[in-house]
Amino acid sequence: MRRIRVPQEHSACRSGRRSRAGLYRYRHRCRRPGDNGQGQNENGQGHNGQDKDKDKGRDRDGKHVLLISVDGMHQADLAWYVKQHPNSALANLAGNGEQYANAQTTNPSDSFPGMVAQLTGATAGQSGVYYDDTFNHDLLPAGTTDCAHTPKGAEVAMTEAMDRNQSALDAGQGLAGLPDSILGMTGNPATLLNPAAMPVDPATCKPVYPNQYLQVNSVFDVLHAAGKVTAWSDKHPAYSILEGKSGNAIDDLFTPEINSDSPVAGKDWTKDNKATQQYDGYKVQAVINEIDGYDHGRTKKVGEPAIFGVNFQAVSTAQKLPTSNGMTGGYQADGVTPGPLLSGALDYVDGQLGRLLGELKPTGADKDTTVIVSAKHGQSPTKPGDLTRIDDAPILTALNAAWKAKHPEVTHDLVAFSVDDDAMLLWLSDRSQAAADFAKQFLLANNGTGNDIGGNPKAYTKSGLTEVHAGAAAAAYLGAPADDPRHPDLVGVAQVGTVYTGGKSKIAEHGGANPADRNVPLVVFGPGAKKAVVHEAVLTTQIAPTILKLTGENPQKLDAAKGNGVNVLPNLG
Repeated sequence: MRRIRVPQEHSACRSGRRSRAGLYRYRHRCRRPGDNGQGQNENGQGHNGQDKDKDKGRDRDGKHVLLISVDGMHQADLAWYVKQHPNSALANLAGNGEQYANAQTTNPSDSFPGMVAQLTGATAGQSGVYYDDTFNHDLLPAGTTDCAHTPKGAEVAMTEAMDRNQSALDAGQGLAGLPDSILGMTGNPATLLNPAAMPVDPATCKPVYPNQYLQVNSVFDVLHAAGKVTAWSDKHPAYSILEGKSGNAIDDLFTPEINSDSPVAGKDWTKDNKATQQYDGYKVQAVINEIDGYDHGRTKKVGEPAIFGVNFQAVSTAQKLPTSNGMTGGYQADGVTPGPLLSGALDYVDGQLGRLLGELKPTGADKDTTVIVSAKHGQSPTKPGDLTRIDDAPILTALNAAWKAKHPEVTHDLVAFSVDDDAMLLWLSDRSQAAADFAKQFLLANNGTGNDIGGNPKAYTKSGLTEVHAGAAAAAYLGAPADDPRHPDLVGVAQVGTVYTGGKSKIAEHGGANPADRNVPLVVFGPGAKKAVVHEAVLTTQIAPTILKLTGENPQKLDAAKGNGVNVLPNLG
């Protein structure tokens, strides 16, 4: 992920560090012991002060939903795999369940808005979550202590950057025997977040926790309030954003840090596909323990959750890595047939799905557990020949220089922050329509040279973009109010094949609006579905109200469903 921000002076203690993308960003290390703002305190208690481990008298009967996100997977991948492996777990799910063959994930198609959509029913414009790493014009920079005199404008980095220790798989809990002891990680990972790495609310001068940043409630909020057990497994402790408004709506949240240092690969778990598979395996075991009625570490009996699930990363890394484990990543020349690394990753995920389905049967849980399989996002491009890698840093540097040349009285850059994967999202220091239009015109007039799949020079036009939404048009494009302090001030829709990166290692990315970014599988299997293929266009936002219907709750209890036309998936049994 490519990020650029303009550092703002404030009274926090801080240390500079270079991101994995090589662009300068700040890490704040000024944590005040015991001060977790309005989030969860040092004792693992939520907003209401109740210890989650003491909540034992709740009704654990009823219907259950197991939600699975195979990140990066396309509907075309599902179709290919089922055809090639008719006796696979994926073939069983797709052939005997409700398969929605025309499903789309969110725009932007990043992991955070993608997962938030499935569990709240909200688009990015409704939830206020546009990416995992964004900018907010109304908050103060992380670490701010002088809230009265610090200029507004803050990065909101709900990534490994928010961990107490981002190099550790347990995010700084201090478990001995890692990585294999990771199932001992707390089910309350908000306690492992570093408040000094969070943006600050100018009204309270306290850090804003991920769940406080979410503008809508979640299915966890609704089901927890109904006295039902809830659980989830994901890739960063900052996925505590899914805890919802209450701050304690997930009874068991298992979030080993995927971007930590892997002792297996000697680097980030995502940089080696075998390491990614091992990482995914820990989360699968956590879900197996939950199917059996235990917490994720199998330390106490709590009952099968009403809603629980996991995301897989193995397919995503196999799509993005040029090579790993001696195999070529991505797709073959036709853009449909997986290469050897991706084919192996699909086999791995299929085997793990088979384990999960098999675990449901011995206790009879398969009779009252509906399985939903989808993806937070796809990945683009799929055709190797379409790839154009573009270094966006020089483009934004030139844009800032052009702005200053036109406005010599201006001393700061126009681009306050950017996130560019296979879309271009810019937050501007000047939010006027004139400034946004200036940036749009500059980007669409900019041509240059990137590199292709082989690392050879490849010309690009219009900064690698096909269209640009600027100012009020950007807000409208994302379905946000024009005065929303969170939305990007400019959204550039990438040409098919554009990937913004400073190197020659990526062959695909997500975050954009191209078909390969958004066309994801969606299968509902089990007692809540019937055997059918539905070609009606649906959105992954419809998963959230569907979960509530399947678990016996009113979908209209979701904030995103109230008056927004977010409906239960059609044609369910």
